Amino acid sequence: MAKNKTLIAVGFEGSANKIGVGVVALDGTILSNPRHTYITPPGHGFLPRETAHHHLRHVLPLLRSALDDAGITPADVDCLCYTKGPGMGAPLQVSAVAVRALSQLWGKPIVAVNHCVAHIEMGRIVTGAEDPVVLYVSGGNTQVIAYSEGRYRIFGETIDIAVGNCLDRFARVLTLSNDPSPGYNIEQLAKKGEKFIDLPYVVKGMDVSFSGILSYIEATAVEKLKNNECTPADLCYSLQETLFAMLVEITERAMAHCDTKDVLIVGGVGCNERLQEMMRIMCSERGGRLFATDDRYCVDNGAMIAYTGLLAFAHGMTTPLEESTFTQRFRTDEVQAIWREKSICGE
Repeated sequence: MAKNKTLIAVGFEGSANKIGVGVVALDGTILSNPRHTYITPPGHGFLPRETAHHHLRHVLPLLRSALDDAGITPADVDCLCYTKGPGMGAPLQVSAVAVRALSQLWGKPIVAVNHCVAHIEMGRIVTGAEDPVVLYVSGGNTQVIAYSEGRYRIFGETIDIAVGNCLDRFARVLTLSNDPSPGYNIEQLAKKGEKFIDLPYVVKGMDVSFSGILSYIEATAVEKLKNNECTPADLCYSLQETLFAMLVEITERAMAHCDTKDVLIVGGVGCNERLQEMMRIMCSERGGRLFATDDRYCVDNGAMIAYTGLLAFAHGMTTPLEESTFTQRFRTDEVQAIWREKSICGE
């Protein structure tokens, strides 16, 4: 291979109900990014064991598709990247095992990647955001983040369940379809809501709490619907407005602390158009900009793992085979982001 060849990585993401394989070049060019989602019947969540079986069935076909779509062979690959965590244990194991096997078959180095940091780096390269405050919202995580002194620092987060988990669990109460996702179907139903139902609003400093709101709306939903006091659309509308107002509040507080005007939304819930609208209004009132993407990049995907792993690889970071494990707990601020050169907060 030529010495000036662009570095290329293959990334495997499988921390929850999506298995994805992405091929990315160091300049951020996404060569391919196929994925497959494990969808359960309405009213049901996804269990680790069944989700892992789904990932096992699809990981090799996705790899073949990713290589074919990118027009590359294993010889063109410089490193193999995978999600180390956070996430669900059994699904995480599938990607870790696949990468360990391929590393030995292809003779390629491994790079373990933090799922949360990968969302941030994918959002930055796709939108062009340089140093925004980041709102990371997904089924398993809710954090307000800014880069400072070599790490992505968490300024605020959920103290119980994630915002995506809250939405997903309420979708089960209403037995909404999980195709393409429960959160998406709540969003569509919320657009038809006309009556706002008061719900608890729980912001504690820079942190938020969603479990009490979920318990309250679960307890009242059945009675209100039975008595024709509201519609399912009204409940979805009220829940979204309340949760997203809380998220906008803590994001704005972090912006004031960091003295910045730009916000980047990442994670699966970041696809929600109403959340983007509310955040955009707040940013514009502060003279700033909102950066957001669509479901190609907000939702878990292999390209975000490949790109973030490639950033680390280009700066000399690799993961020894014996350390290429996985963990359900892997905080955003544990990662030394050596590829970053400047920050907006604390420097």
